[in-house]
Amino acid sequence: MKDIDETVIKREEILIEALPYIKQFTGKTFVIKYGGSVMENDVLKKKFIEDVALLKLVGINIVIVHGGGKRINAMLDQVNLEVKFEQGQRVTDKNVMRIVEMVLSGQINKELSACLSAHGINAVGLCGRDSNLLKAVKSYAKGENGEQLDLGYVGQITEVNKTVLTDLIDAGYVPIISPVACGENGETFNVNADFAAGAVSGALQAEKLILLSDIRGLYRDIHDEESFIPEIHCDTVKEYIADGTIAGGMIPKMRCCMDAIQKGTKEVVIIDGRVEHSLLIEIFTDSGSGTMVKK
Repeated sequence: MKDIDETVIKREEILIEALPYIKQFTGKTFVIKYGGSVMENDVLKKKFIEDVALLKLVGINIVIVHGGGKRINAMLDQVNLEVKFEQGQRVTDKNVMRIVEMVLSGQINKELSACLSAHGINAVGLCGRDSNLLKAVKSYAKGENGEQLDLGYVGQITEVNKTVLTDLIDAGYVPIISPVACGENGETFNVNADFAAGAVSGALQAEKLILLSDIRGLYRDIHDEESFIPEIHCDTVKEYIADGTIAGGMIPKMRCCMDAIQKGTKEVVIIDGRVEHSLLIEIFTDSGSGTMVKK
């Protein structure tokens, strides 16, 4: 009898481990926030597209909301416009808003749609302004002394046109959304991609919201790998924010997670997009790959 290569056996074990998850999630909706370093690395970008194609082919409904901060910064630099942030949010005047919309809706959005379509997946690129998909109101930041900081055309989502997305999903499409929203008076707003993904996920009552990040997940101490937190509940998140365990840029990300769950998302996961096939590892293995936030 011919010996079977150990690599082949390992692959069979992986497929068997994935089987119950495929059964569990077929027909369910996942919202994926695509951003961070994975967008700037051609190898990681290719792996991400392959992962999404596989998820769709095994029957999982996928909606993608993408960012593009680094690409926006590069374009602003080219046209000699200032890159300015307040409390981690981009200050967006009319000129900056034009660049934001051009990069997000005109470049990145269409690139993603084309890449998925090349794999035989029916993907359609959408801007939040299409069919009033994302409605928003002007948002402000808080200064160090509690004062209100005007960020310009930065918005907070108030409404998601769920019907547009469910019609596309039912027709077999993968909607790809750029987080540019419309205001009540015809304004165009720049929206944080994490919060846009959370709003979309909540509106769809998604099974999972997956946030691709440049970090493995949540830590009690970012300098101690042993302090990694694989699973956490919203009440504990609130406690960790209050006592300073969760600080800095993780605060808005974790608030986004809690907001998505409050709006109806069943689970939210933060995963490291820098790891090849991190999506598949998270979804189809017992151990997962990131931090899961539960109600």
